Amino acid sequence: MREVETRTGTGRVVVIGGGIAGLAAAHRLLAAGRQVTVLEASDRVGGKLLPGEIAGVRVDLGAESMLARRPEAVALAREAGLADRLQPPATATASIWTRGALRPMPKGHVMGVPGTASALSGVLSEEGLARIERDADLPRTEVGDDVAVGEYVAARLGREVVDRLVEPLLGGVYAGDAYRISMRSAVPQLFQAARTHTSLTEAVRGIQAKAAADQQTGPVFMGLQGGVGTLPLAVAESVRARGGEIATGTPVTELRREASGGWRVVAGDRVLHADAVVVAVPAPAAAGLLRAEAPEAAAELDGIEYASMALVTLAYRRADTDLPAGSGFLVPPVDGRTIKASTFASQKWGWIADENPDVVVLRTSVGRYGETRILERDDAHLVDVSRHDLKAATGLDATPLETRVTRWTDGLPQYPVGHHARVARVREHIAGLPGLAVCGAQYDGVGIPACIASAYAAVDQLDGDLSGVEELTAHPVQSLHGGAGE
Repeated sequence: MREVETRTGTGRVVVIGGGIAGLAAAHRLLAAGRQVTVLEASDRVGGKLLPGEIAGVRVDLGAESMLARRPEAVALAREAGLADRLQPPATATASIWTRGALRPMPKGHVMGVPGTASALSGVLSEEGLARIERDADLPRTEVGDDVAVGEYVAARLGREVVDRLVEPLLGGVYAGDAYRISMRSAVPQLFQAARTHTSLTEAVRGIQAKAAADQQTGPVFMGLQGGVGTLPLAVAESVRARGGEIATGTPVTELRREASGGWRVVAGDRVLHADAVVVAVPAPAAAGLLRAEAPEAAAELDGIEYASMALVTLAYRRADTDLPAGSGFLVPPVDGRTIKASTFASQKWGWIADENPDVVVLRTSVGRYGETRILERDDAHLVDVSRHDLKAATGLDATPLETRVTRWTDGLPQYPVGHHARVARVREHIAGLPGLAVCGAQYDGVGIPACIASAYAAVDQLDGDLSGVEELTAHPVQSLHGGAGE
């Protein structure tokens, strides 16, 4: 093996994983004056953020928007030189395809949970609306340490609210099952409100009132001209410009604590020595790396499940399309359709329409937690079922100019009841290993800002460890022996 000269005691950090979390960690470490090497197993950086092209049109083939109400992603884009490319959606109007029709997405709800029954008028049946009204008369439903979103909401407002609205909204984020997903981890503001209110609708109204008092204005989501997939590329460029190294096609096979107190990282024919390591890879890979030094943490990570999905991107001649207004639609699983959502990319993002006036791009998503059969079908089948559902929903029956299927196998970590406790145990188990931190989508949120925030938290955790290393290096005799001048 090729021993890499990485002298410890200099604030040298190895970041394992070149997704947005790993890149954000590297970016912040360099800003703090650390020396950084990023090791990425695949041949590219960016993880689930992937820019691409179809019929000559630039598009995202992975995540395509970032939450703007949290500051981390927008701030990182600005720091990476993308301030002039930030763009909100051209339209925030969406629909839900349910009970045989495209219906306007209701307003006045928190992840599908309404503040009043009237907020869901048109989406729910009269019986479903009447069931919501009973919430005010029901005794308190205790949430305990955690509870499934679907279980709790169904108990308060009825299953129709969950099946027709909560499920498709949560599914769009987690590709999961609302009756398994943790309310504490996935919708923390609703969980906290439910602990202090007897009525769930009253709790939602309290959340809405607080948001109004805090004057939360501006767009909820933000995109980037050229696609959100350009964000990790810009961050990687900034990392390299600041002196950081990024090595792709370099899987890490071993991570061990050294007698000196640093870390030994084996990646192919390279052996690196570092003062600290940030593990920013999905749970299965992280478990493999941590098994030798933190077997209990590895066992917890082994228990994190993932959902797979596929994105089907289609390009049409504009003259052949007549889509409904809005940014697209969600599909409740209870309606028995194959696709779970469709985004009208050319209508949602003004820059796509401006750059490509004669082409319309849209995409569908297929696959939820536990659904494996549909994803075993070939690309042509996924395109066919997407076109079938699009025709039923919108009337679109034209032949596409081009299609692309992007598969995200084990792409989305699941957050079942008790997820927060599992994450706490992982961090507890590695707390006794100075110079080691973890971050990524499997911990505190799957969205882009949440992943970046987890990276920053990992860096902050390492600050004390690295400062201690620097103090030890600057004053070796005093630090080791306790007496000056020896």
